[in-house]
Amino acid sequence: MNVRTGLVTFLGNPLTLAGTAVQVGDKAPAFTVLNNSLEPVDLLAGPAKAKVLVAVPSLDTPVCDVEARRFNQEAAALGDQVAVSVLSMDLPFAQARWCGAAGIDRVATYSDHRDADFALKYGLLIKELRLLARAVLVVDAAGIVRYYQLVSEVTQEPDYAAALAVVRKLV
Repeated sequence: MNVRTGLVTFLGNPLTLAGTAVQVGDKAPAFTVLNNSLEPVDLLAGPAKAKVLVAVPSLDTPVCDVEARRFNQEAAALGDQVAVSVLSMDLPFAQARWCGAAGIDRVATYSDHRDADFALKYGLLIKELRLLARAVLVVDAAGIVRYYQLVSEVTQEPDYAAALAVVRKLV
């Protein structure tokens, strides 16, 4: 298993990322996660449209909550040509509960808890915590990674404007 250090911290403490990192220009690796009904889903299959993949450590934390709500709000303006997905290691039941309580209706949440397939194929598994590192990826309709931000401090929010600017150019 590939491991990388020195890229991500939690409250200033260094963490180890496991898996194979992706870069802008790469073909996005296929992966399987669970939807809120515990059904396996391949998020890159299906209709050809731009996809925003938002990786968060846990929806039950303040920064992840703010981030998912912000992407939910932004998704309304992006239209049906873009699918926005929030991925975490949270159990699907917890994700569904959080979505209901937060009024999330424009983004879908998916759990990587079972196999860490997304985490390992995108190099986002925090080895010490078995959580996802905070990252935002934009994948175009052809399946190519067009934007990638790994947030260096897990407790900070991503650069929303940069990610959304790339999405808007794709649609």
